[in-house]
Amino acid sequence: MKNKQKLRTWSSLAIVLVLMLIVSACGGGNNGSNNTGSNTTNNSSTTDNTAATNDTSNANATTNDTTDNAATTDNAAASGGTVEITVWDQPNPDDTMKSIKEEVYADFETANPGIKVKHELMPQGTNDREVFVTAMAGGNGPDAYHAAHFPIIADWVGQGLALDLTPYWDSYEDKDKFIASSMQAGTIDGKVYGIPHDMYVTGLFWNKKMFEAAGLDRDTPPANWDQLVEFGQKLTNTSKKQYGITLLGMEWADWWFEYYVWQAGGDLTHVNDDGTVQLAFTEDPSIKALQFYKDLKWKYKIVQNNVLQSYQDNMNDIFQGRAAMSNAASGGFGDYVAQGMDLNDVGFAPYPVGPGGKGPGQIGGAYWIINPKTSKEKQDAAWKYITYMNSKEVAEKYLTWQQDNGIFPNLLSVRSDVDPSQFAKDISPELVAAVNKAASDTHLEYFLKERLTPYVVKAVQKALTDEKSDPKQLLQEAQDAAQKEVVDAYNASVKK
Repeated sequence: MKNKQKLRTWSSLAIVLVLMLIVSACGGGNNGSNNTGSNTTNNSSTTDNTAATNDTSNANATTNDTTDNAATTDNAAASGGTVEITVWDQPNPDDTMKSIKEEVYADFETANPGIKVKHELMPQGTNDREVFVTAMAGGNGPDAYHAAHFPIIADWVGQGLALDLTPYWDSYEDKDKFIASSMQAGTIDGKVYGIPHDMYVTGLFWNKKMFEAAGLDRDTPPANWDQLVEFGQKLTNTSKKQYGITLLGMEWADWWFEYYVWQAGGDLTHVNDDGTVQLAFTEDPSIKALQFYKDLKWKYKIVQNNVLQSYQDNMNDIFQGRAAMSNAASGGFGDYVAQGMDLNDVGFAPYPVGPGGKGPGQIGGAYWIINPKTSKEKQDAAWKYITYMNSKEVAEKYLTWQQDNGIFPNLLSVRSDVDPSQFAKDISPELVAAVNKAASDTHLEYFLKERLTPYVVKAVQKALTDEKSDPKQLLQEAQDAAQKEVVDAYNASVKK
């Protein structure tokens, strides 16, 4: 692949983006800060912002009067006026794609002279979601925002932070071009609140060369938990500092642990019909999952020695041939290429099934949302901007730029009429098919994950670092604390 130096630059950036999108969005959202402190702050922010919900009905009522998505904007343009909207999407100075983003922004304003977009960097903070919620509470939020992550958009809708886009969506000519799974989290009670910005699906990565060296079929991943252990033991060689599969035990531990809960047939929370939340930490699938997670470390000894090592250290173990299996995402293959790996030696498949008989992949990503408190004309202008940024034209323009600059694309697109694999060289049909297969059976991260992460993480870390710990007791303690400190207050606010 040409321009290897740019690939290396992109690799570093891509890891940051993956952490922001996948890890920060879906793994507790503290961007490396102390998880418990982050959660406490976030709970406080959320509590302070529940009053915003009272304004949701008014904002939605305004939207429901929409008869022509761009009528107000067009009228302003026709009369010589300009509608200015603020969007937090200004690229950082070191953003590899800064030039193409600015080109796309300029193209939009040329095509829409009645709209002026004020591109701003997101205000700095330890947690992007806290920054957004705080800004919205203070009346300083953007008119459009593109990082409403899959696990939290429903919570934000409940806080009145996202406009009901259904009237716009119903008359949107491209609405049938978005794949069903991309719309799942952003559609709440039959109403559309988010338009997909990007998405990914996770699955099992394996190193085919390491499989071969261990006497395993290079093209056959483990199908279930028993085979995961069997293969992991054959792939673990302490003399070579080589091990079977990575675990994530640092402050995002619940991100990967929840996959095992799904494989065991459960989830960590349930949402009741009335919108309240029921914790499921102590249900049988959660207990089985934590016991298995613990056994991978203490009984079978097929994971890394330092179970609390960073996400980046896990990735380094993959790149350097120390880890034979791990979690992977559809947007991360470029990192393997940039680190010198041959994609013909990279396997990707749905996760091994557990006692629940399933191995769903995590679907994740982010939505565009519109500020429900801003004016009607700004909402119309924001909708026009969002749909332009999500158009086939813009998607393929970005992909073409990536191809020309040696950047490997995310193989999963939110649009059914955009095929990212056509914009990269030497992608095997098997890899594309594997991504699509993983995307056919998906699961959203557990509800209220943003607030509950510290409690689950504490239990997981204790199980991985204390051989004598009891998973059932750890999860009971975590549930008791989470119920008292988070869920009781949340359910009370829902019932008001």
